[in-house]
Amino acid sequence: MRWTWAATVPLLLAVTGTWAWPWSRAVAWAEDPPPPPATVPAIGRAWPVGGRPPVLRGWEPPATVYGPGHRGVDLGTAPGAEVRAVAAGRVSFAGRVAGRGVVSVLLAGTDLRTTYEPVTAQVRKGEEVTAGQVVGTVERPGAHCGARACVHWGLLRGDVYVDPLLLLPPWLLNGGPSRLLPVLGVPLPEG
Repeated sequence: MRWTWAATVPLLLAVTGTWAWPWSRAVAWAEDPPPPPATVPAIGRAWPVGGRPPVLRGWEPPATVYGPGHRGVDLGTAPGAEVRAVAAGRVSFAGRVAGRGVVSVLLAGTDLRTTYEPVTAQVRKGEEVTAGQVVGTVERPGAHCGARACVHWGLLRGDVYVDPLLLLPPWLLNGGPSRLLPVLGVPLPEG
């Protein structure tokens, strides 16, 4: 017996009780814009890599749930560089996904989860981490950033991606306040 679309329609009607295709609900859902994210607390205490790494590619939220976009930020770094937890939490995943090393951390006291890839994990699932603690090292350049090494840093609330830069307070994003330092070898004014 050969399968045809004409034979599928009566089967769908018998199984679902409707003429609607079973995936039509998923297609309608995929076309709806994602819900706006709730406020993200600026609880970050360190950049994932370096002091203030260059952002090679920023956050580009998709227009639809399955639409194109960039669900995180790419931070420029060197292969083998240490990757640090942005904030305290518990490792929810440390392993390989689609050939890349991934570390995911549930942030303490929130419903947020950060992701870092491609990294070679130095932590295990269930391990508690502190802000700034090394969770892995950057793997060699691959498909995501081309020939340049980078860390793709993501942030999720449930299944919804959010801009991870929102985790960082202004003093980390903007380099911090100016500080006056003493000038050595110059006598203090009398007075």
